[in-house]
Formats: sequence, C-alpha cells, structure tokens
Amino acid sequence: MNFNIRGENIEVTPAIRNYVEKKVGKLERYFDETPTSPVHVNLQVINNQQIIEITIPMPQLLLRAEETHTDMYAAIDLVVEKLERQIRKHKTKVNRKFRQEGSLKYMFRSEVENVPTFEDEDELEIVRTKRFSLKPMDAEEAILQMDMLGHNFFVFANSVNGDTNVVYRRKDGRYGIIEPQ
Repeated sequence: MNFNIRGENIEVTPAIRNYVEKKVGKLERYFDETPTSPVHVNLQVINNQQIIEITIPMPQLLLRAEETHTDMYAAIDLVVEKLERQIRKHKTKVNRKFRQEGSLKYMFRSEVENVPTFEDEDELEIVRTKRFSLKPMDAEEAILQMDMLGHNFFVFANSVNGDTNVVYRRKDGRYGIIEPQ
C-alpha cells in the first residue's frame, strides 16, 4: 500500500507515520491483491480533538472512515476497525447479489482466519419503519423543522423542483443537503 499521510495542526512524526502504516497495512490481509491505489490519511487536531480520516479509493469501491478521539493512537485504532467492518460488509451480506466474475467479491480474499462476517451478525436488521407525508418546503425551512424536532436529519419535498431531499447536521455543526441526480 502506498501511503499519503498529511497533518493539519499536527506534525506527522515518524512514530505516528509508522503506527498508521502498520495498522492500515493489516487491511491487506483482506485482499487477494494488495491495492495499488494510494491510501489517503489526513490527521487533524482541533480543540484537543484528534481527528483521522482514511480514504482508500479502489476500482468499484471507495473505503472511507473518519474518527475523532482525544488520543491520536486510539483514533487510529478506531478508524481501522471501521474500515475492517466496511470490508466485511462488502465481502458478505451487502454484495451477496453481485457474486459474478469481476465483481467486488473477487477483490477480497475468500478465507481470512478468525474474522467474523456479517452473516453471523444482525447489524443490518431493520427494527423500525416510519411513514410520513413529505411537505413541500425549501432547504432553510427544512433545517428549521429539523432543529425544532431535535433530529440530525430531515426528509422533505423540495418546493422548487418537487424532488425528495434530505438536510442533515454535519459533525462540524454546519448543514448539508442530499439531492437526487
């Protein structure tokens, strides 16, 4: 794996670089062939919070995880765990229907010792279904509704074009909107 490690408000010391390469390098055991794309690692420090973001672009798949912790080494451990869960999810349950030659299944090693799969877990079980009518409104009104309800996201019908949109609160406290293409 080729690493592209950069720091914002933090010096990337050789110790941190080695720790990241060692931990993320362990993900190679999940692949038949070592990914040739660069592994982008962004380390940040904001108000005593250590933030690490790892992106691994691959053909047909983008692995990305972000974690915040007060200790950078703990954040690195947590973000690698997230990436492992993503890989296991793609390897088993989520891509079960795409198991023809050339699909994502064939990117991953078929046998990795002592690694639980999502077939053994109930993490993807839907436990509640909500139904509601979508009121036409603009994004600003949807944000006000979301804040009034105390939710992290809000689904609404865009009053301009009629599309179904989602506004959400980002980790940095600002807002985002999801629109269909």
